[in-house]
Amino acid sequence: MPWRYVPSEMKRSALRLYESGLLELEDILDYLEMSRSTFFRVRRIWREHGDVVAPRYGLAGRRRAFHFEDIDYLLRLVRHRPNWFLDELQHLLQTNRFISLHFSTIHRELSRLGVSRKKLRKIAAERDE
Repeated sequence: MPWRYVPSEMKRSALRLYESGLLELEDILDYLEMSRSTFFRVRRIWREHGDVVAPRYGLAGRRRAFHFEDIDYLLRLVRHRPNWFLDELQHLLQTNRFISLHFSTIHRELSRLGVSRKKLRKIAAERDE
């Protein structure tokens, strides 16, 4: 059977039907279109954790290079001088905050903050007036 998403409620229903003995396992799997291995994996997770979905431990992915204070500092720099280039911001972060980051990381953080070139041009134009 190909992989497909099985809703949590369907998993619980399969377990209830099996534990109550109302239907045979093969009938439950056929009606719910669930594989045998999925059923027994869900049953194992239910026994171990008390839920049909295994708990997630921690955050997925790599830790971010920027801390909140560093992001705030970067945002203040950009608002103060919107016409600075990424390499200038990189140098300021390195000298003032002791953070060595690639300029693509700085660009990515600015994008996450919603700072775009269009917004920077608008801020710079307002400063010139």
